[in-house]
Amino acid sequence: MPQLLHTMIRVGDLDRSIDFYTRVLGMKLLRKSENKDYRYTLAFVGYGEESSGQAVVELTYNWDTDRYDLGSGFGHLAIGFEDIYSTCDAIRDAGGEVVREPGPVKGGTTEIAFVRDPDGYAIELIQRKAMSQGLG
Repeated sequence: MPQLLHTMIRVGDLDRSIDFYTRVLGMKLLRKSENKDYRYTLAFVGYGEESSGQAVVELTYNWDTDRYDLGSGFGHLAIGFEDIYSTCDAIRDAGGEVVREPGPVKGGTTEIAFVRDPDGYAIELIQRKAMSQGLG
């Protein structure tokens, strides 16, 4: 059976992004590699390795680019948490930005919140008890 391995996003400051995903969201830095010839660095972060069935986030840092236009095609990453309310408090305390306070989705009962990473990417936090129900 195929397995979703990772989602790649481009970041303007790799150290800042690694700090956010590890310290603020609690992921682990799984591996990092540099390509000097093509001037980029990849860092993979996640809650577990792809080999264990976990999807991870690939942070791609192109050495000559410090900012990206996010465009309108990308939506967000989604992460399930046991308690999005205390998670949002911890994210704020760690210097993260909560852009949609926790609460039910419009027109439904699933509890969600949104935060932004340092590059402006949206990350949806979903109350774990409702993850398999969709957003209804």
